[in-house]
Amino acid sequence: MARASVVGAGMTTFGPHERTLAELFADAALEALDDAGTTNDSIDAFYLGNTLGGMTENETHLAPKLATHVGINGVPAQRFEDACATSSNAFKHAVQAVENGVHDVVLVGGVERCTPETGLDTPRMTEIFASASDRQYEQPAGITFPGVFALLTKRHMHEYGTTEEQLASVAVKNHANGQHNPHAHFGKEATVEEVLESPLIADPFRLMDCCPFSDGASAVVVVGPDAADSFDSPVDVNGVGHATGTVPAADKESLTATQPARDAAASAYEQAGRSAADVDFAEVHDCFTGAEILATEALGFFDDGEGGPAAEAGRTALDGEIPINPSGGLKAKGHPIGATGTAQIVELTTQLRGEAGDRQIADAETGLAHNLGGDAGTTLVTLMEARA
Repeated sequence: MARASVVGAGMTTFGPHERTLAELFADAALEALDDAGTTNDSIDAFYLGNTLGGMTENETHLAPKLATHVGINGVPAQRFEDACATSSNAFKHAVQAVENGVHDVVLVGGVERCTPETGLDTPRMTEIFASASDRQYEQPAGITFPGVFALLTKRHMHEYGTTEEQLASVAVKNHANGQHNPHAHFGKEATVEEVLESPLIADPFRLMDCCPFSDGASAVVVVGPDAADSFDSPVDVNGVGHATGTVPAADKESLTATQPARDAAASAYEQAGRSAADVDFAEVHDCFTGAEILATEALGFFDDGEGGPAAEAGRTALDGEIPINPSGGLKAKGHPIGATGTAQIVELTTQLRGEAGDRQIADAETGLAHNLGGDAGTTLVTLMEARA
């Protein structure tokens, strides 16, 4: 089957911003259009990811508002919401639309404001984030996502002997990668000792095991197979898998298997005619260090229980056998929820074009993006490939 391609990519820096949602998104969208060498007049659909705008800024019905702001008029505009996987799902729908001939050129992206610049402090923002957890069983108990992922990781430590030092090595690696990303929220190095000495948030996670709240936007231009050759630097989308997990967490069959990631990855690999062994690098959802370890096992890069030792041994570093989160990941690049999914696609596009500078993966031909929403209630896995 002929597949979709990404022909333009853009994003803002991630971190505190005082600018509005519309201003942030316009920066990313116009950069993506310029990168594609096209204009807003060529766009015939717009898919937007935004999760929190209604709760944090009383901003709903955002897709037509932002379409107007960037001068896209008269075309279908749709907003998606799937917690942290929001713009990953928007991207999936854009891919399906162009592959099936519904649209020719789709602008897809995401935007979020999560920092105190919104006027909301960290406790209130944490409470808003928790709205993606189960309303009947989890929210009344006061559990938030640091607690949810701490439960998953603690069970992994119990079953496989994963250590706090191995968790810390994930943070150290991602901070090292973030130094080379001009868009990253954190562009500074960290040491294992600094991670282990940072304040305890939810056992076993310390502050430096956790990704930050960030503001930011990202966008890509997606085209169908008939149009890709008319653009300068297309990167092909070879598979997008999407799976749903059990919510609440207490009902999951396993706290360590992250089954939706396995299901979504299997679907993406099958669509692409590829396997984990064919992947040269990956961007994965590392909201917490333990989440990256679980993801690398679920995606087939390592056997169950090997993710922690692999990270500690440097096998996931930029020069390792399977580099994970060369952008710095959510941990260092930052996590503006609605923008995270398409930011991963921006990184895959940049790497597969060979344009990532000091964080460039040598000879990268196939990249994978893994993103999840809530406590893995939604997971998407995307495979992309450089043009020969």
